Amino acid sequence: MAEFPLVTVVTPSFNQEKYLEATMLSVLGQDYPRLEYIVVDGGSTDGSVETIRRYQDRLAWWVSEPDQGQTAAINKGFAHASGEILAWLNSDDTYLPGAVSEAVDFLRSHPEVGMVYGDANFIDANGQVIGAFNAQQTSYRRLRRGGVYIPQQAAFWRADLWREVGPLDPDYYFAMDYDLWVRLAQVTEIRYYAGHTWANFRLHDDAKTIVDDERCWPEMLRIHRRDGGSWFSWIYIRYFIRRLLAPLINWRRRSMFR
Repeated sequence: MAEFPLVTVVTPSFNQEKYLEATMLSVLGQDYPRLEYIVVDGGSTDGSVETIRRYQDRLAWWVSEPDQGQTAAINKGFAHASGEILAWLNSDDTYLPGAVSEAVDFLRSHPEVGMVYGDANFIDANGQVIGAFNAQQTSYRRLRRGGVYIPQQAAFWRADLWREVGPLDPDYYFAMDYDLWVRLAQVTEIRYYAGHTWANFRLHDDAKTIVDDERCWPEMLRIHRRDGGSWFSWIYIRYFIRRLLAPLINWRRRSMFR
């Protein structure tokens, strides 16, 4: 790997003008010297395109056109990527300063690791920190049992592995990142870089995490069964516990940013 391998970050977006500029600036403001930034907009009508155009001279590629949703947009972005290390950052989340440099340094120092992830904050619609994502070390076995613990916003992986196991499966609306983590963990070591906070995960009324959370676990179970998982397994136990606790979990999430 070169001293400064090219890093590609993709941002999928649709009608997120309220948050998009903060997301873009958090990427463009990174201190890493070789960063390729791609923005894939789904044909927004809220002023997002004007925001993108203000920074288009600093983008490797961007487009605004109707698509099949977030998963398709991410795949479209990575199809134009040239980087040796990849990541995506949703249009309502942000990076913290130095995130990309720290992730690259870790991957350069640990050639056996294919993906690294750090910690993430929860922030509200105004960008105020309201909590912390419960990131932990996971593995293929723990992922298959439902132990994800990976903040997608703070994850970086090697492009050669994406070419091996990607792209994202467009059949998944919510759990496409979980599906990718499972596939990566089958072929490489994934590592939690504890104590290094790299991203902010925004919680707000329109966020998928709030609006469609009930769709995540059924999709995870589909992935589990697709890969030969049993109906009698820990991930099903976690799912039923989650269903019982869902009203409390969603109430707590909503109360965090009100």
